Amino acid sequence: MDPFKDRVAVITGGAGGIGMAMARAFAARGAALVLADLDEAALAAAVAELTGSGARALGVPTDVSRLESVQALAATARRELGAVHIVCNNAGIGVFGDMHRASHHDWVYTMNVNFWGVVHGLEAFVPILLAQGQGGHIVNTASMAGLVGMRWLGIYCASKFAVVGASEALHRELSPMGIGVSVLCPMIVDTGINENSARMRPAELRNAEDLPIPPASAMAGGVIAAPEVARRVVRGIERGDLYILTHPEQREFLRRRAAKLDAMFEEDVW
Repeated sequence: MDPFKDRVAVITGGAGGIGMAMARAFAARGAALVLADLDEAALAAAVAELTGSGARALGVPTDVSRLESVQALAATARRELGAVHIVCNNAGIGVFGDMHRASHHDWVYTMNVNFWGVVHGLEAFVPILLAQGQGGHIVNTASMAGLVGMRWLGIYCASKFAVVGASEALHRELSPMGIGVSVLCPMIVDTGINENSARMRPAELRNAEDLPIPPASAMAGGVIAAPEVARRVVRGIERGDLYILTHPEQREFLRRRAAKLDAMFEEDVW
């Protein structure tokens, strides 16, 4: 079965960046789209673009940090399009700076969006996928920061490591039931996440001195465009990949991490 043609894909954080790139790529393969986003103006523009190009697309304003909002998204998708087959828990925000300078509210806010947003997507959509009995695929957007801890990104890393762990476990759980699970772990993508995160950040948390955006020199790796990430997501869904990686530089970083873990089993260390 073609995983895209005449199937329905739900994408949170779908009005821009990686989410919108995935929507365009899925639509090109014949999927209908349900886009969810907190930015209603961007959401309307995204739906207008997709429908203008001939795709079937629906926009649903959604706050992924609230379970009832994601449940309403799931209900709308089923009511309007009849089914759901691909679920991309993609919405996320960036919080930058040293952990010792962050507030408790920064931790709560980041986890509510980046981790609980994914959990809410799973709670709302996994029962639907199982009840339909038509297979399907879940893509949870994490980050390279969910595989390797990084300075300036401690809170973000914590949220994304949680997404990776949940995705790995869910992959083992749902694969025997014919539902694929992938975790998307990009490095730097040209999406404007830094600026958008600052713009959408609740007023009570805005404090540029406490959580600055790190300079470009602090972030390793090249920058790629969102459509290239979407291409890899399409390929990952087709192949049933657990991990979807985006940059060749990731291989060496992951090798170094694995080597540090492996070295702990050397006899003179153990």
